[in-house]
Amino acid sequence: MPLRAAKRARSVIVRLLQIRKLLDWLARQRLYVVHYVLRFYVANHIVAGLPGYRIRHAYYRHICRIPLGPGSSIHMNAFITGINIAIGAHSTIGRRTYLDGRAGLAIGDCVSISPDVQIITAQHDMDDPDFADVLAPVVIEDYVWIGTRAMILPGVRIGRGAVVAAGAVVTRDVPPLAVVAGVPARRIRERKPGMRYQCDWFEPFD
Repeated sequence: MPLRAAKRARSVIVRLLQIRKLLDWLARQRLYVVHYVLRFYVANHIVAGLPGYRIRHAYYRHICRIPLGPGSSIHMNAFITGINIAIGAHSTIGRRTYLDGRAGLAIGDCVSISPDVQIITAQHDMDDPDFADVLAPVVIEDYVWIGTRAMILPGVRIGRGAVVAAGAVVTRDVPPLAVVAGVPARRIRERKPGMRYQCDWFEPFD
């Protein structure tokens, strides 16, 4: 069994290297749109559903070129758009999370993002006759905890140690150590300081 598993792992690595060669060739041919679409199409529709985090993380780091810090994990079926994403160390991204990097998304160290969270950096101006795009980066500082099915809207900064309750819709900045909940999210209490944990959560088949 160990030998068979090792052969399968080598086969997957070979395929990933072949994909990277193809993507690099497309980039050299100045087919940037094709290169971008193909890179993230494969990430979101094939790689994201693969069990075993090592394969996914290798693809995100080396093919999508997303900085993913040591001890950090992106769980299965995350959906990623845009290349302007950086994730610090010892952070975890839950299943089915949507990470929108079109305007820039920075996630700090020791951040816990629960399943089904949506982090959005682009929207439309509903009063513009041309329905213009409005882009604004999102910053999530160290030790932030975001509950399941919360939504973070463009331009928001969530301060160090803050907590976003499950189902909250965050439309404006959250101060450090604040606990926010509701739609739109409002402060309901303060969190105690002094966090020192790490979110090194790796499942063998997730």
